[in-house]
Amino acid sequence: MSSRAEPGAVAKRVAVIGGGPAGLFAAERLRAAGLSVDLYEAKGSPGRKFLIAGKGGLNLTHSEPRPQFDSRYRERAAEVASWLDGFDADALRRWAQGLGVDTYVGSSGRVFPLDRKAAPLLRGWVRRLKEQGVRFHVQHRWLGWNGDGSLRMQTGEGEATVTADATVLALGGGSWPELGSDGAWAEALRARGVDMAPLQPANCGFDIDWSGHFRQRHAGSPLKPVVAHCRDLHGTPLQLQGECVASEYGIEGSLVYAIAADLRETINRDGHALLELDLVPGRDEARLRADLSRPRKGRSFGEHLRRATGIDAAKAALVFEILGKDAGNDLDTVARTLKHLPLRLLRPRPMAETISTAGGVRLEATDAGLMLHALPGVFCAGEMLDWEAPTGGYLLTACYASALRAAEGVVEWLR
Repeated sequence: MSSRAEPGAVAKRVAVIGGGPAGLFAAERLRAAGLSVDLYEAKGSPGRKFLIAGKGGLNLTHSEPRPQFDSRYRERAAEVASWLDGFDADALRRWAQGLGVDTYVGSSGRVFPLDRKAAPLLRGWVRRLKEQGVRFHVQHRWLGWNGDGSLRMQTGEGEATVTADATVLALGGGSWPELGSDGAWAEALRARGVDMAPLQPANCGFDIDWSGHFRQRHAGSPLKPVVAHCRDLHGTPLQLQGECVASEYGIEGSLVYAIAADLRETINRDGHALLELDLVPGRDEARLRADLSRPRKGRSFGEHLRRATGIDAAKAALVFEILGKDAGNDLDTVARTLKHLPLRLLRPRPMAETISTAGGVRLEATDAGLMLHALPGVFCAGEMLDWEAPTGGYLLTACYASALRAAEGVVEWLR
């Protein structure tokens, strides 16, 4: 990608709004193309959500091969795949290596920096961008446009006006509002005629109407390993093994996040969703019935249930939560429940609590370079676009890939 100005010519100026990975990467590629780049961030420093997301180990991308990788983007798989053609998981690993950050593939296929930390990568990245000439403006919150098309910014000294030859919006979704991704930008775009899909929770937990006893005794208990069973909107059965957590409000964790989109859409349609958990993946119903039929030897049924099936106290409590205190009177039902424990999910958790969001600027509202049809010269990148993916590195990879596509779109448009 090259669009360097002729000697003596004034470089075109691009405003990048948002200091997350998509904004930073767009700024990097625009500057490499010879454009003058100003990056505006609402908070006091860039990359705050990036840092928090990496506290447990920065999951940069995933080693899953394409096209399986592409399929993680669900209904937007074809569009995101076209971005990944320009910048995929391997390209992201090479980019990190260029910052002196080597990566490795974990047992789950997820890719991490060797030290698993986000801060060294972010510090090195921002330092390099500044050395390359990207100008950073922190505590500049974008408010929309003036009548003449200039950008409105709220700063510590009041409102300011910014003009640019092109603008890249990389404003994040609607999750983690305290870190800057508050979705407040949606109204400004909608007012300008941009087609928007409502922001919704993604990679989220779900509310369940637990009894007070279960909530008090077992909130926070891990459930592992379990197999989740549900259906998508077309009735196709879905099955996935992993781990989750019985939380105070319901259920959460990586297994739930992986199927959250289907559960959310089912709730949107039906008012609730059914999630079934296999609490004992290694045993079938026949064996469970035989195990449960052994003599109790004076033990309570709860203790007998745990000893006979090998489940822990939290899983046993789930059986009683569903079947009641007299569960031991019908061993066939207990065995069936252990394999298909039904949980009625009432609603996804609020967006402010979720890892990411779905919805945003519909891709149909942009051209191939991610420029808005309604606002020529304005491009979008990252999570504010209408796509979603599970955790595992897929989110970050698409943010980078869309940022490159938007930067290329800017360069082409400014020609």
